[in-house]
Amino acid sequence: MAPKKQNFDGTVVARNRKARHSFLIDATFEAGLVLLGTEVKSLREGRATITESYAGDSGGELFLFNAYIPEYRAASHFSHNPRRQRKLLMHKREVAKLLGAVNREGMTLVPLAVYFNSRGIAKVQLALARGKRKTDKRAAIKDRDWQRRKARLMRGKG
Repeated sequence: MAPKKQNFDGTVVARNRKARHSFLIDATFEAGLVLLGTEVKSLREGRATITESYAGDSGGELFLFNAYIPEYRAASHFSHNPRRQRKLLMHKREVAKLLGAVNREGMTLVPLAVYFNSRGIAKVQLALARGKRKTDKRAAIKDRDWQRRKARLMRGKG
């Protein structure tokens, strides 16, 4: 059976475009986020950054670290810490599998996108990834340039 392709039916709030350049992505997973009310309102305004964030273990549970969700401007009393750690919601079996891969094989959990699904629930797309070396990055750039040139040549002849 082919892996399920995850599509974003709702609104994408933040993408980590740097992740695909810096990491070799093995698999992607979807996880829910435990958020405060002001964080949800700030996300709905489209104000979040996940370029420096990562997911990891804290007491046997999965958390999102260093994701920046700025304070909601209209909130007066009940604002939140913009860089606090946020709990990720996944099935126990999936969490055990991911944490095992991170601990044993030296892989990293990198968030690729934060979005609202079709039901309006905040989700994170996580990638189980391995860091690229400088030579891997160069090879990827070389291959991408060749694909562009090839497409241009084919357009010119066709």
